[in-house]
Amino acid sequence: MTYRKEIFLFLLLSLLCTLPVMGVTTYSGASPQMSAVLSGVNEFSPGQDATISVIVKNSGISTIESVDYTCTMGSTQTICDSAGPIPRDDVPTTAKMVTVGLSAGDAPVVVKSDPQNIGDIPTQGQVPVNIIVKITQDATIGEYQLPLTVGYTYLAASTQPAADTLNSLYVRENVTFPITIKITPTVLIKVTKSVAENLSVGSTGYLDLTLVNMGSDDGREAIVKVLQNGNSPVIPIDSSIFIGDFPRNQPVFCRYEVTASSDAQNQTYPVDVAVTYENSYGDTVTSEAQTIGVPVQAKITFSITSATPRVTQGSDSVITVQYQNTGTVTAYHAESRLSAVDPFSSTDNTAYLGDLKPGDMATARYDISTGSDAAVNNYALDTVVSYQDSLDNNLVSDTFKVPVQVVQKPAFSSVVLLPVVVIIVLLMAGAGYYLLGTRKKK
Repeated sequence: MTYRKEIFLFLLLSLLCTLPVMGVTTYSGASPQMSAVLSGVNEFSPGQDATISVIVKNSGISTIESVDYTCTMGSTQTICDSAGPIPRDDVPTTAKMVTVGLSAGDAPVVVKSDPQNIGDIPTQGQVPVNIIVKITQDATIGEYQLPLTVGYTYLAASTQPAADTLNSLYVRENVTFPITIKITPTVLIKVTKSVAENLSVGSTGYLDLTLVNMGSDDGREAIVKVLQNGNSPVIPIDSSIFIGDFPRNQPVFCRYEVTASSDAQNQTYPVDVAVTYENSYGDTVTSEAQTIGVPVQAKITFSITSATPRVTQGSDSVITVQYQNTGTVTAYHAESRLSAVDPFSSTDNTAYLGDLKPGDMATARYDISTGSDAAVNNYALDTVVSYQDSLDNNLVSDTFKVPVQVVQKPAFSSVVLLPVVVIIVLLMAGAGYYLLGTRKKK
């Protein structure tokens, strides 16, 4: 039995001696292996705002790897000591504090993005990077290489002069990779003139555009489009016009119907203009959009320019009211309407005003009855003007006021009226008697 115990104890101690109590992994003969490749589109056109996408990858692989243990055999047991190599925090194949920067080189490109810090990239890791650039307006068609510089730091070596001391050597590297892009022929539009005609808040008008192809390609089967810019209240009704061939440096005129929503203000709003065309390769493409400003006039307003009409208690009257177009566009086929409320009534409360250009005036006449119990006072009756815009859309002005003054009925009117009636009757009777007497004499 004692012999078996001794064998068991020996096997147990041997097993403990093989346990990795303080195993430390070290690497040598390795470093990061960096690369950069273009991802996505590499064809751009003159004047284009573009994003160049690249992928930065680390392909570094360690060539030597070792694990160190320190164990001591005692008189009665085996002890695995903690003395030995200190663990390394970094792996030599890790690219640390990686930076990426793109330069234009000889390419007709303006790089807008500053060098970027993309962090650490472990072995077999990769990071996408987007770089914003501007292709110059006068860029020549062709292929260009842009230098992309990748900078990184890595653990080159480490030494352990003492049991509790570790010296690490980090090295900074910069590697440059060529990124190839192509500048292709394209149509580049420039709006040289834009005129908004009869466009006011809540109405529809015209937008006249003159544009020129300033690009390096002659567009064919071209369609000029006017597009709403975001939430702009200027909304195209006719958004596309076919112009066919769109040669370089040749002006083209286009006319569109656009509307300004009722929540617009008296200011300029953006719209986008683009051209869809067939390029020299036979592909259907759309040009870069150009944003232009479209001025919107204030909603047409009207005012009353005539004197305050006066009506008498208990009378039927015809009042005249003069309206003026105080807006900035023409109101076509204008018609006014007066709302007669107690103590007034009317059997004819509408009047035709005709076409009113800005500043024009027109007179309306209304039949109005005033109640006998109307208080002597100044009143204000509601009125509106309905009209049409330049595209025959029906519109109505905001409600505004017509002042009316009620004056008192004369207290002696009935007393004066009776003698007048008696005199008229007596005159008629006398004339009849005279005629009758004359006939008898004859």
